[in-house]
Amino acid sequence: MSLRERLALPDPERPTGAESHDAPNQAYQELKKLMHQMILDRIDLERLKRLTAEQFKHELALLVQRIIEDERIVLNQHERHHLVLDIQHEMLGFGPLEPLLADPTISDILVNTASKVWVERHGKLELTDVTFHDNAHLMKIIEKIVSRVGRRVDESSPMVDARLPDGSRVNAIIPPLAVDGPILSIRRFGGSPLTVHNLLEYKSMAPPMIRVIESLGTAKVNILISGGTGSGKTTLLNLISGFIPASERIVTIEDAAELQLRQPHVVRLETRPPNIEDKGEVTQRALVRNALRMRPDRIILGEVRGAEALDMLQAMNTGHEGSLATIHSNTPRDALSRLENMVSMAAVNLTPRAIRQQIVSAVTVVLQVSRLTDGTRKLVSMQEITGMEGEVISMQEIFLFEQRGVDPQGRVLGHFSATGVRPRFADRLKLFGVPVPDDTFDPDRVFD
Repeated sequence: MSLRERLALPDPERPTGAESHDAPNQAYQELKKLMHQMILDRIDLERLKRLTAEQFKHELALLVQRIIEDERIVLNQHERHHLVLDIQHEMLGFGPLEPLLADPTISDILVNTASKVWVERHGKLELTDVTFHDNAHLMKIIEKIVSRVGRRVDESSPMVDARLPDGSRVNAIIPPLAVDGPILSIRRFGGSPLTVHNLLEYKSMAPPMIRVIESLGTAKVNILISGGTGSGKTTLLNLISGFIPASERIVTIEDAAELQLRQPHVVRLETRPPNIEDKGEVTQRALVRNALRMRPDRIILGEVRGAEALDMLQAMNTGHEGSLATIHSNTPRDALSRLENMVSMAAVNLTPRAIRQQIVSAVTVVLQVSRLTDGTRKLVSMQEITGMEGEVISMQEIFLFEQRGVDPQGRVLGHFSATGVRPRFADRLKLFGVPVPDDTFDPDRVFD
């Protein structure tokens, strides 16, 4: 039976009208699946390995056209073009995800089983018409993604973190943990990190805040970036790291490498999950300890989430000034509470007061970022840790975003301003030759 007969496609010698345009998506998916299998049966994989990507694409296009002619499949020029592209994506890329990955306006891709793919554009979620053949097809794409970074996903290890070639972060969870089928989440990252100009254009922060952050990065001040999921912590971390002098040696530690540092002397470290025998795991804590032996000027920890918090604080207190880290938290005060809890997870006999003293000695500034109801991301608070008052860590707010309400279109209304407090770190900025004018902290200056 021919491919056309198996798909119940119209006979090319009968009038077709708009039948091919109105064909259901299921028939097109079946066509792609069968076409893919026929190509695998016909091509010489050994010969194709010697071709460049462009040559491979050209060979695929010719083969698809030949199969269409041989099988007398009725498709117009537009449909042929899309079929060729889809087959190329299937063979060379990540199948139905390729058009979404090529769209620069998409920041998140959320695949809820084979039939539903959501994306986030400009902070808002929307359902797409992208689908997979079935859950088995989605599993093949997930396996292709994770195998490229030396990781695996199967029933014995049904959760995995990975990354795409462009640095985008990937998480996958499959049955039996995911009840309805495989779930894939991709956090996109652009080809280049956002610049100061971009953040000012998006009104993510005010110009005085940028000046202070630039000076903090240059003056080797330890900074903790706090925020919720998708609030822009990694974006801000990339921005601050861009202010680190090119002469310094930087060691980055992440679960899935996603930071995009531009300095010439950067060493990137990445954790490793346990193998199928539950051995060989390398944790962030082990990498932080190893990084201390690598003569770093600064250590950048992608996200603090466990016992490595203690080693990070000790690194900040033992000559690795200017280190940076992110933490999931809703407020700067909550960030310090979470940090304290993580240090206690390190199974050391430290009293709560001793832990808080370590935090006060190590961390100078906490930056709170947030994704607002209209999808915009802003630096909503900059706070300085000033010391201890009894058993409590004392903080003072330097800048804040004050929300006034929401307009009829749903956009958040508000402004940035200083609180009028001159931070203690201002003297350190002078010592490093990057002073900030006193009028930077003028509370009467308001920025929309």
